This record gives sequence, structure tokens and C-alpha cells, in this order.
Amino acid sequence: MTRKLLRTPSARRSSKASSGDHRPVSRELRGYALTFPGATEDFPWGERVAKVNGKVFVFLGIDPVPGGPMGLSVKLPESGQDVLDLPFAKPTGYGLGKSGWVSATFETKDDPPLEILKGWIRESFCAIAPKTLVAELESARSESLSRRSRSDRRG
Repeated sequence: MTRKLLRTPSARRSSKASSGDHRPVSRELRGYALTFPGATEDFPWGERVAKVNGKVFVFLGIDPVPGGPMGLSVKLPESGQDVLDLPFAKPTGYGLGKSGWVSATFETKDDPPLEILKGWIRESFCAIAPKTLVAELESARSESLSRRSRSDRRG
């Protein structure tokens, strides 16, 4: 399923037209990462990361500047091999690639696939977080889907 999703034209596009300014996408990814249970922000080495239980689950790098690139690194134990087929993805350096970490870089002309990147952040969180926090996340998701299903039946 991952491979099919990544190849569809709409999946490759973010919700915003590419203007060479990746700051809105970067801000949205940061905000999304910090919604996970127990997620905190830190700045080791001067770069933005999101952590859970003191462990990094997404490296967001330095904040992008207009006309500059944007990147992130995540741990993808399930989809990592498929992701590495994408032109903007490569194994993360410093030996992290051997442990399932993948880095994606988007140049000014690129339009980052926002929803796919959010899915990667979620997968990375689930790979790093304690099982209790992953269960909390899944429980919240199930509850949200249940509420949505009930409201659909009423309407």
C-alpha cells in the first residue's frame, strides 16, 4: 500500500502550491509532531527535533529560509525500504540509516508531500515511543474515528 500511495500524483503534492518557501510546511510538521502524547521539542546541535521519553523521533533540522531547502529525518522500520525508492529520500547519515532512519530533502522547486510526511512522523513516533504512549495514541485515534462514525450516521 505504501508504494502505491507514494506513486499517485496527488500524494506527491502538499496542500499548498510550491512557492519556494518551505516555512509553512516546516511549521505544520513541527506542530503535528508535538501533538503526539509525551512529545517535546529540543534543539541539540542547534537543530530542531521532536522527542518522546528523551529520544528523538523526528529530526526537523534548522528552520528553512525562503528559497532554501527543507529536510527531515525519521525512523521508518515498516516503510523505509519503499521510501528509499523516492528521489528525495536517502538513508540518514552518521550510521542511523543502518537502524532504519531515512532523510528527505526538498529543494526550493520541490513541493513536499505533507500528508505522507505526517504519516512518516507517526510511524517514527510509534517506533520510538514506549508502548503505553503508542497505545494512548491508538486509543485516541479509535475514539476519534468512533465519534466521526456516529456523527456520520446522524447526518
